[in-house]
Amino acid sequence: MNFLSAIGRATLTFLEATGRLALFTLTALAHCLRPPFYFRHIGRQMVEIGYYSLPVVGLTAVFTGMVLALQSYSGFSRFSAESAIATVVVLSITRELGPVLAGLMVAGRIGAAMAAELGTMRVTEQVDALTTLSTNPYKYLVVPRLIAGTTMLPILVMVADIIGVFGGYLVAVYRLGFNASSYINNTWQYLEFMDVVSGLVKAAAFGFVISLMGCYHGYNSRGGAQGVGAATTNAVVSASILILVMNYLLTGIFFS
Repeated sequence: MNFLSAIGRATLTFLEATGRLALFTLTALAHCLRPPFYFRHIGRQMVEIGYYSLPVVGLTAVFTGMVLALQSYSGFSRFSAESAIATVVVLSITRELGPVLAGLMVAGRIGAAMAAELGTMRVTEQVDALTTLSTNPYKYLVVPRLIAGTTMLPILVMVADIIGVFGGYLVAVYRLGFNASSYINNTWQYLEFMDVVSGLVKAAAFGFVISLMGCYHGYNSRGGAQGVGAATTNAVVSASILILVMNYLLTGIFFS
């Protein structure tokens, strides 16, 4: 009976957390569609999420493209299929590795920052002060981050796709001895519009999830500094897991 009661408590706790997250998401989405909008805060969050995340996303993309070209060459050379390396690199980067790796990097950087900032504001009662001043905390704190995350991550992924393909080009041409024009032609020949679009749609979904998890855990943090630390950890872990789950679901929708 103790075993069954433990399962019941875990199930009820999970359902309660899911319900709170669903209500938070619906409330945030409703405020995203209704004025007023704090455009200055939205612009500041766009700079924070997009511009300041470019170095880590760019480094991740370029070395991913380089490693992918090297690994593809070592495998395809056994079957004399070296000409397919350009296709493998561009499709892997645009469809999967670009959105997923950029999402994970941004989740570690931005999701933690959002949770820590909102959590600190919650435990120091700054969120309650906004309510006292007749300022909706969702409008002022959550909506700018959701809009900025959803719009800026596709731009980051677009840049990551270009840098990642360029990294594969550098390794293939200057280390593996490929002809530059042939490599570029093979890259463009098999790249389709849907490959890029699917990656950008994934990026928008990942950006929304990262911002939502950071805001949710930070907004609902309790217990002082320890609670803020737990909220930061939960935001990064939950966003990373949801990115991987949503990646599978969206891939099944686009390429089933």
